[in-house]
Amino acid sequence: MSRPAEPTVYLVDDDAGVRDALGFLLGTVGLPVRAFADGRAFREQLDPGAVGCLLLDIRMPHVSGLQLQEQLRVAGVDLPVVILTGHGNVDLCRRAFRQGAVDFLEKPVDETTLLEAVQRAIHLHLSRREQRGAGEQARARLARLTDREREVLAGLMDGQTSKQSARVLGISARTVETHRASLCEKLGVRSLAELMRTYLSAVDSAGPGSP
Repeated sequence: MSRPAEPTVYLVDDDAGVRDALGFLLGTVGLPVRAFADGRAFREQLDPGAVGCLLLDIRMPHVSGLQLQEQLRVAGVDLPVVILTGHGNVDLCRRAFRQGAVDFLEKPVDETTLLEAVQRAIHLHLSRREQRGAGEQARARLARLTDREREVLAGLMDGQTSKQSARVLGISARTVETHRASLCEKLGVRSLAELMRTYLSAVDSAGPGSP
């Protein structure tokens, strides 16, 4: 079994002095840092499975921080982004948050504020990945159900009793109970609450438009 990725701070800033200073600061609290001078180098070396956060300067030559943030969003990269800027204004802040930034910090940044923002972003990413993993497992379990078990499950999610499902499906209530027991075993659940949680986890992780 492969080891889970270690949470890492990805730092993109064209100022070598800033990269060195922030890299040292983050290292003092045990956070691994990978620093890049521009967005292109970062994108070329980014592992799709990377866990952590992106600490991103706004004003850089060629591709700005906001442009890189948008490129990553379109590409489906889910690293939380903490924006750094020495020239902050309301418009830049608004654009960054609209594109999904989790924080917006102005240089010179307070060390404690920066560390707290980075740690929040990492915890957010870990939580998102955990939820996504749970959803993928739930979808895999749902895929094991037969067509009839899916119909019985749909009735359960609609709040139908066994007798009601039996009338809708044209089968006996006892047969409905048999299918319910089978689907609960396949999904690894012991209660209706667990069943609903598994179902909703699968639906939520599948994204908009999923059944």
